[in-house]
Amino acid sequence: MELTTMEYRVDADGIARITLNRPAELNTMNKDFWPEMVRVFHAIADDMSVRCVILASTGKHFTAGLDLNWAGTNVLGKSGADLGRQREAFRRHVKELQESFNVIDNCRVPVIAVTQGGCIGGGVDLVTACDIRICTEDAFFTIQEINIAIVADVGTLQRIPHLLPQGLVRELAYTGRRFPAVEAAKWGFVNRVEDSHEAALAAAQAMAREIAAKSPLAITGIKQVLNYGRDHSIADGLEYVAVWNAGMLQGQDVPQAVAAQMKRETAAFASLTP
Repeated sequence: MELTTMEYRVDADGIARITLNRPAELNTMNKDFWPEMVRVFHAIADDMSVRCVILASTGKHFTAGLDLNWAGTNVLGKSGADLGRQREAFRRHVKELQESFNVIDNCRVPVIAVTQGGCIGGGVDLVTACDIRICTEDAFFTIQEINIAIVADVGTLQRIPHLLPQGLVRELAYTGRRFPAVEAAKWGFVNRVEDSHEAALAAAQAMAREIAAKSPLAITGIKQVLNYGRDHSIADGLEYVAVWNAGMLQGQDVPQAVAAQMKRETAAFASLTP
């Protein structure tokens, strides 16, 4: 797979690694970024050897968000004779951008984001679509869109209310101020704060390996049930997990796991079926 804005590989331990690789441009999200993210997660969806994803970056900052030069020239600056058709095309464009983070949220396996320095604008949209966030001491998060007079429209305002209290969400969205690592940890937005990028990556690696050792059928079930419950009522969520377990708890993973527990051994689980 040829990529220009990120690197992608799957290691022998079942951990997929996505690394944004435009540090000189602060890993801004240009024209190529959006379809490449979709392509990578489609590859993950088709690869049953993948059991966890680490999504990281390079350079001083995780990402400065949307590439404003590209957006201003190729998106916001478009014009035509019919205003209605212009706006309908723009709506389709925004939906395409949203899909680049929907594929993370809907990924079969857990996704761990590792951030350093600034995680700005679209970066917050990205990491709120991930399951777990680990950051460095110098990291900060900014809902940048208000600072350029835009309503954030690719996921932050829909997902972050499930991660932070409403009052804090509104403060961050209305002011566009920095949300530093220490404060993010206090409110549970990040799972862990490490003193360096290397330490943060190592923490993500250790967590990913622990997840990858579990039953992949149970892991995907947990993610499906958690996401469904987030978007539905408690009653709907309980019904969903009852049906899920009625359908899925028929294989060998449960007896293998119980037997391993009884023997104080580590179970080895087969990958899901392609």
